[in-house]
Amino acid sequence: MKKPIPLAEQLRPKVLEEVVGQRHLLGANKPLTRMLEKGQLYSMIFWGPPGTGKTTIAHILATTCGMPFVSLSAIFSGVADLRKVFESAQKTFEEGKSTLLFVDEIHRFNRSQQDSFLPYVEKGIITLVGATTENPSFELNGALLSRCQVFSLHRLSAEDLEEIWNRAEKYLKKSLPLTPEAKMQLIELADGDGRAFLNFVEVISEENPLEPYGTAELTKLITKRAPLYDKAQEGHYNLISALHKSLRGSDPDAALYWFARMLEGGEDPLYIGRRMIRFASEDVGLADPQALVQTLAGVQAYERLGSPEGELALVQALVYLATAPKSNAIYKAYPQALKAARQFGSIMPPKHILNAPTGLMEKEGYGKGYVYDHDTPEGFSGQDYFPEEMGRKTFYNPVERGFERDIQKRLCYWQKLREKKR
Repeated sequence: MKKPIPLAEQLRPKVLEEVVGQRHLLGANKPLTRMLEKGQLYSMIFWGPPGTGKTTIAHILATTCGMPFVSLSAIFSGVADLRKVFESAQKTFEEGKSTLLFVDEIHRFNRSQQDSFLPYVEKGIITLVGATTENPSFELNGALLSRCQVFSLHRLSAEDLEEIWNRAEKYLKKSLPLTPEAKMQLIELADGDGRAFLNFVEVISEENPLEPYGTAELTKLITKRAPLYDKAQEGHYNLISALHKSLRGSDPDAALYWFARMLEGGEDPLYIGRRMIRFASEDVGLADPQALVQTLAGVQAYERLGSPEGELALVQALVYLATAPKSNAIYKAYPQALKAARQFGSIMPPKHILNAPTGLMEKEGYGKGYVYDHDTPEGFSGQDYFPEEMGRKTFYNPVERGFERDIQKRLCYWQKLREKKR
């Protein structure tokens, strides 16, 4: 029995004008169009999420330029496969043609495998088109990257997916049985992935209900597409960065959104909790001393309850952090103290603040002149606690926000007393 060709393959564009989305690369005076008009292709990397047209555009480029097209997946290919491709491309080159080699998931190749492309790319034996969902600057060798142009492909918009829907109905010569609300839900489920969207459409096209499906029926029919999120790759760092900066920017709504995105993607809630604990000290600090207490309590509550019950405790801490007054004075003070400690080395503390448990130490002046702060009227002696060779330094500069306003007043008061007692 002949296996039917998937709808996504049947509707694959044959020319650039048929490609949906990527208007920043395709169309009049756009980079890929200009490249084709000149009839000269350069090696390139397509960087973008799944289902945005990377493979399709590579096919079209090869066809338009009349180049032999070879496709590899870095997941399933090894050194032997690359050797065969290079040998074949060498023969084709001797006949006067360069081979367009499309490598899907190119970031999966190790350093030596990536290096093997270099001589063939430099001589023009192959024109490399690599596709990756990961940031090329992190995942590809600098030598290979310097020989390629990098083009970012964007996830498809709702309007783009609507156009694909219309093309599918025209191709299938029938209206698909979804209500407008269910259609919008389907677009949301696709999450900008054109291939996934067409796979959904194909499932729906095989249904013949008496009435169009609503959102409830669609949910039963279609399995939700997993969010694009790899806990070990760039998506992980992008989202935690977005969460951290939303908290720093005092935007609880954005923080809640990124928090939810990470949990939906399968992130460990305790990882987010640990980052929130760090944030409580780094970005809130003593502007609100309760921030660290609240965050620790939220993480401990989650550890006791687990998901989903404990997630609300993390949300409570998240919103507290977002709405707390912010200060990075502690974050800035500690590195300065470390720098001073390394700069001045192992110099001794001033003798007047050292204990003198032996007669010899007392004779040497240990503890001489020390003033017990509690014996002073203000509870503050104003003595110098820095090494004499170092002199007094200021590392901690509280901000005029939250609780640190009170700390600043205290520090100013003590400084005036210190100057008065000199």
